[in-house]
Amino acid sequence: MEPTNVQSPLALRLRDAAKILGISPRTLWNWNQAGIIPCARIGTGKRKIVLYSVADLQKWLAQQSQSANGGAV
Repeated sequence: MEPTNVQSPLALRLRDAAKILGISPRTLWNWNQAGIIPCARIGTGKRKIVLYSVADLQKWLAQQSQSANGGAV
């Protein structure tokens, strides 16, 4: 049996991103509105969605971790 080439998604919707971060969707939405966490708004009008780049979330988490540790690596 050959291994399947399963790729992780490039971006996540609100609920999936919140689940991975371990926070509620409401908290993530509030952070989004306050500009605390990086996101991309795609589309216009009723079809507008907000996506959270997995790479950007990983960078953001690393920055939060560094600032929580006083900048120590």
